Amino acid sequence: MSGLFITLEGSEGSGKSSGAVFLQSRLQACGHSVVLTREPGGTQLGEVLRDIVLTREDLSCTAMAELLIVFAARAQHLEAVIEPALADGKVVLCDRFTEASYAYQGAGRALGSDAVGVLEQLVHGQRQPDLTLMLDVAPEIGMARARDAGRLDKIERESADFFERVRAGYLARAAAWPERIRVVDAAPAPDTVRAALWREVSTLLAARGLAC
Repeated sequence: MSGLFITLEGSEGSGKSSGAVFLQSRLQACGHSVVLTREPGGTQLGEVLRDIVLTREDLSCTAMAELLIVFAARAQHLEAVIEPALADGKVVLCDRFTEASYAYQGAGRALGSDAVGVLEQLVHGQRQPDLTLMLDVAPEIGMARARDAGRLDKIERESADFFERVRAGYLARAAAWPERIRVVDAAPAPDTVRAALWREVSTLLAARGLAC
């Protein structure tokens, strides 16, 4: 049986990474085999490319180069990790996927959705998540949380206008794909947000006739 592909999206400080860990624990408690992974990253090559985009202060990328790097990491991730896990019937929880490219490079970097769409078709075609959980929070709240969490990476140091565009890009994707993308208010306390995430996942499991 094919597994389930669930992605979590959101800008800095939305709580998506901790939400993914929470969902991993809940799904495992229900008896599911879960692969928790992230983008960019998830493979040895992907982590090297992630470092270039986010932390290498000695290397700068143009907007298009950044988009291509992210999709290079995604191509490796899909072939080496995501597709094999789904073929084995596992649940793949991915911290960001292609929605992030539409939001960060398409909207934030102003490359537009067409450029992202061309690469999306080339790299993964009809493969889409079964469910995308989009954690939405106002940029000023998210960035305050990110600053409180510690040192900021290169993207986290972008301008407030950049993150407004990213949020708008995310919400535009949610409006275009309402049957797959569920927007979750990430402003409340963590327990409230996690309960909302689990409701969405539980609904998916029930629809597929799966445990929990």
